[in-house]
Amino acid sequence: MKHFPILVAAVMIGGGAATPVPSIGAPQDTDFRWSGRIDAGDAVEIKGINGEVRAMAASGSQVEVTAVKRGGSRGDPADVTIEVVEHAGGVTICAVYPSEEGERPNECAPGDEGRMNVHDNDTKVDFTVRVPARVHLVATTVNGDVSADRIGGNVHATTVNGDIDVTAAGYVKASTVNGGIEASLGSGNWEGDLEFSTVNGSVELTLPEGIGATVSASTVNGSFDTDFPLTVQGRFGPKQVSGTIGSGGRQLHVSTVNGSISLRRGG
Repeated sequence: MKHFPILVAAVMIGGGAATPVPSIGAPQDTDFRWSGRIDAGDAVEIKGINGEVRAMAASGSQVEVTAVKRGGSRGDPADVTIEVVEHAGGVTICAVYPSEEGERPNECAPGDEGRMNVHDNDTKVDFTVRVPARVHLVATTVNGDVSADRIGGNVHATTVNGDIDVTAAGYVKASTVNGGIEASLGSGNWEGDLEFSTVNGSVELTLPEGIGATVSASTVNGSFDTDFPLTVQGRFGPKQVSGTIGSGGRQLHVSTVNGSISLRRGG
């Protein structure tokens, strides 16, 4: 797999282009724009550290990504670049912070590959993504919310300090530590285990009518409630539930420590 990192510049890469946009707002703000086609079934992946990721359905067939950098009290926003890597599974776009001298440089790469470290640079990079139908979204940040509205594919959302709010035609995976999760799934057809986890926050899932799943749900300081009839397997209580919805089958794991868990019936 060959990667092509692109800094903020008006350069064509494969089916997409990365273009700087004139600054709007405070002088330290820097805007970035990329657009291109991604095959149905492939994914647009966003990797940030400080800042939110906001996604919505695109009106056409092009993926569109914009990013706005805002300076904090430490570090220069000009040192943070936005890099684009096209690969066989779609496109990965990252906020890449400067590396310390003598250390392995930060690198934008798909999935678990690459390296992301801020080194005390608190520049905030907010991403906005428009996602066409049947294209998946992978959104990762550390300090910021992740929201995705009416995505036409599957969504995998991850943050540490932030809320997650996702509505998708496909299925959703989501995890945070300090924040709540609200997710609406249009499809109950997933492979492997589907997980939703937080520590400080509640989890509310809206699942499609007629779904079959084997559910494992646990909380410490919160409650559990469901719109679905649940066939209990083993232990059942207000804090921990194990059972099946419908015919069972696919694994659904939901956990929190300080928060409640709700399973809602969708249309």
